[in-house]
Amino acid sequence: MPKFAANLTMLFTELPFLERFEAAAKANFQAVEFLFPYAFAAQDIKERLDANGLQLVLHNLPPGDWDAGERGIACLPDRVQEFQTGVATAIRYAKALGVGQLNCLAGKVPAGFASEVVRQTLVSNLRFAAKELGDTGLKLLIEPINSYDMPGFYLNRTQQAVDLLDEVGADNAFVQYDIYHAQRMEGELGATIKKHLARIGHMQLADNPGRNEPGTGEINYAWLFKHLDAIGYAGWIGCEYKPATSTLAGLGWREQLMSHSKASL
Repeated sequence: MPKFAANLTMLFTELPFLERFEAAAKANFQAVEFLFPYAFAAQDIKERLDANGLQLVLHNLPPGDWDAGERGIACLPDRVQEFQTGVATAIRYAKALGVGQLNCLAGKVPAGFASEVVRQTLVSNLRFAAKELGDTGLKLLIEPINSYDMPGFYLNRTQQAVDLLDEVGADNAFVQYDIYHAQRMEGELGATIKKHLARIGHMQLADNPGRNEPGTGEINYAWLFKHLDAIGYAGWIGCEYKPATSTLAGLGWREQLMSHSKASL
């Protein structure tokens, strides 16, 4: 059955970040993920992971100035050195925290550059990141994000991500498939996941509309969980959703939907 990781950027947000690890463990999560660790000392995060018996399954490369609206810098031709420095920083954290994969946000398409220059910058940066991560046994992920929530983001669709990875040509580079973003951009979730299963390194979930917990929207998660089992997806699924009320009040979806999935087997 699917394995769920609590996304600590989205869940338990009523608590300070370092207190969310204990809350996740008490809510019966065995793994966590989050966007960025860089505002904290790696040792402080590692202590929370170890104290609560949690595995860290994902965090992202540095995104540029997040508070100013930047959503990654990998496609920005004038930020290559900053990107490379960020890769080194991310690897240091990954080693300290025991995470096996890092997600690279492509960034928003910059003004003033030809489209081919932007693409080649992204390809070159991804090749650099894949090599640096590969040298330390890490996987690189890239994530399509829907253009409604994040207008201007370079990467929006699964096939676009796969084509980009083909051009990068790194055997440790994979797609981070976010079910919510994919539903908004292209639908066809079951068929798309099955088609590209070998290229998917990690998954995330939320329902649509609203990006709330599974069971609050249009996505048939009971069917989808059964489908993931049937096609052999064995990775983690990050719970990157906005609780409709509170995190704990909304966690009943796990038992409810999983029991439906088992009953339909």
